[in-house]
Amino acid sequence: MPDNRRPKLAALPDLVGQAARLAPRQLNDELTLAKIELKARGVQAGIGAGLFGVALVFLGLLVIALVVAAILGLATVMPGWLAALIVSAAFLVILAIAAFIGMRWVKKAMPLMPADAIRGVRHDIGVVTEGRNFDPRLLDPSTIQYKRAQATKEAEKARAKLEKDAGDRARGKVKLPPPSEAELRERLEKRREHLLDVREGLAAEMDLKRQAGYLANDLKSSVAGGASRVPFARTGTTAGSGLGSHSIDAGGAGRGADAAEMLKERWAPLAVFSVSATAFVVFLRKLVKS
Repeated sequence: MPDNRRPKLAALPDLVGQAARLAPRQLNDELTLAKIELKARGVQAGIGAGLFGVALVFLGLLVIALVVAAILGLATVMPGWLAALIVSAAFLVILAIAAFIGMRWVKKAMPLMPADAIRGVRHDIGVVTEGRNFDPRLLDPSTIQYKRAQATKEAEKARAKLEKDAGDRARGKVKLPPPSEAELRERLEKRREHLLDVREGLAAEMDLKRQAGYLANDLKSSVAGGASRVPFARTGTTAGSGLGSHSIDAGGAGRGADAAEMLKERWAPLAVFSVSATAFVVFLRKLVKS
């Protein structure tokens, strides 16, 4: 693998940051796509409900046909008009009884919301916030005070919306139209490829065996380069032993500095990441225990 394409631990924080930025966006687009799919399924369910309504219509026609059959059956023993009248009277009695019982149940259930309790809570809140200045007529929709208060609220809401829109336009924040299904699918596919690249980079960064091999190769190269410089240092001893020893010491110091710099470049980011992760886990455990 070429040196310029080797994964470096210095890129680990950047890759983690990219993953943290891409994952929420991917989830948001997935949810939007799910909404589009649910909408399409809702249309299909609506078509099915329409067909079910058609079936109910034909069920009603079937009932009518059965009623006609009953009338014709009675017409064999009595006049036709009398048979139809008897069947209609029976249906009228059933209808009246069902309507009467249903109205009684509806009246007992009305209103569906605890209006008195809600009004009492709103009254208590008004007394707590405004004291004796609170006007109970604001709770009655039939009063002019209630209508004025509602009109004031609507006007304030409209003014706040206009101010917000003006501020957004001034700051250049324009609400973009929602993306189409095709755009969502294309964006999801591109971000999925990006996430795959980030994952491969993270896997390469966290492969300690691979990183140790790269480090060993770099150390061997550094040692070999230092050894190739040693003969020149020894050649200098012909002029004077003091100068030769100084050159050897300088070469050893240079190799040590190169090795230290290499270790710092390779392993310092991973050490920082490991310490941060350990501190986060310890803090999370303490928070859960507390």
